[in-house]
Amino acid sequence: MSQYQAVKGTRDIFPEEGAQWKHVESAVHRMASLYGFSEVRTPVFEYTELFQRGIGATTDIVGKEMFTFQPDPAGRSLTLRPEMTAGVMRAALQRNLLSQAPVHKLYYISELFRKERPQAGRQRQFTQFGAELLGASSPAAVAEVVTFMMQVFETLGLSGLRLRINTLGDLEDRARYREALREYFRPYEAELDDSSRERLEKNPLRILDSKNPALREMIAGAPRLFDYVKAEGVEEFERVLRFLDDRGIGYDVDHLLVRGLDYYCHTAFEVTSEALGAQDAIGGGGRYDGLSKELGGKEMPAVGFAVGMERLLIAMEKQGLFATLNPRGPMVYVVVQQSELADHGMEVAFRLRRSGISTEIDLAGRSMKAQMREANRLRAAYALFIGQSEFETGRYGLKNLVTSEQTTLEIGAIIDILRETSVEESQRG
Repeated sequence: MSQYQAVKGTRDIFPEEGAQWKHVESAVHRMASLYGFSEVRTPVFEYTELFQRGIGATTDIVGKEMFTFQPDPAGRSLTLRPEMTAGVMRAALQRNLLSQAPVHKLYYISELFRKERPQAGRQRQFTQFGAELLGASSPAAVAEVVTFMMQVFETLGLSGLRLRINTLGDLEDRARYREALREYFRPYEAELDDSSRERLEKNPLRILDSKNPALREMIAGAPRLFDYVKAEGVEEFERVLRFLDDRGIGYDVDHLLVRGLDYYCHTAFEVTSEALGAQDAIGGGGRYDGLSKELGGKEMPAVGFAVGMERLLIAMEKQGLFATLNPRGPMVYVVVQQSELADHGMEVAFRLRRSGISTEIDLAGRSMKAQMREANRLRAAYALFIGQSEFETGRYGLKNLVTSEQTTLEIGAIIDILRETSVEESQRG
């Protein structure tokens, strides 16, 4: 055992679990293609002020959770990205994307970093998939990204999900609401926990996000943001709900939902899973029309979401959704019967691979019996045998490891059979 261990808050993912990740990632890629979203990849670190301006200086992420470093005494401060939206917006502004087309639909599967207390589904290095729709934030645009997200969950077979949704109004609405919250909570200041007491002056909306059960009754009696939203904002929100109704997407309007980042405005939403216990949030998002201007660009309507992969995988595991997941092994395992034929076996394996057929071959000089055990362990579909007679005649034994049927053919005919089988398997999924 090595004297070195993985850094606290990080973890290794080995092939058996990697198959689960690939299963989810494939569903995201397929759904993104159906909805017309294209993949974007941004640097793993950005200038620190991007997140300070974009996320908000009063948020827990900026105040407590960012991994920030300075490359040299004269350099600017850098931060490992704690979320994706600010970086995607920075990239869009830098490329001047909206001059090329009025709307851009981008998605990502990316690793992020936060100084959080490690626990199940919450690591210091973690992964999210998400989407950003830039250039539009109409009720139809909001419904588009919500439907995209929910259809990924549906495709994966998840059940027991709850979509919570709310309207946050515009900047003026929230300014009036913040004052109303301060007036409401001040008489209770002595009863607030340290975190909520700090938020009371900086950003009292964050108090509504508190998970402290002792504050639940107090928070439930707080004024509702919905009551401070202008009529046109309420009308827009109701149009979003009608779109979701038309698409058969269930939801709960939750007037305490505020989301944790300052750039959100108008519609915000969050998805929770009953399989996760107290830390039940899987993902969420909303509109962020003011983010572009905050980062030095022009006003740009935008809406997006992000989903935590680790929590999603835990929910799927608890619901038994990986029980039938059977990752494919190689199409063929080349079994060399004599060690002196090993070089010829490598030539055959190379020819099969050049023909697009996934192939494995022993590289450790093991016995024929051990090679067959390995072929079965890897769940190979076929075994191709190379012995002295096969080497001399150019005709090889091909055994179906599922049906045990065996035939002897030239390599060209074997390639045709294996290619046809590969096509049939890919068509089945």
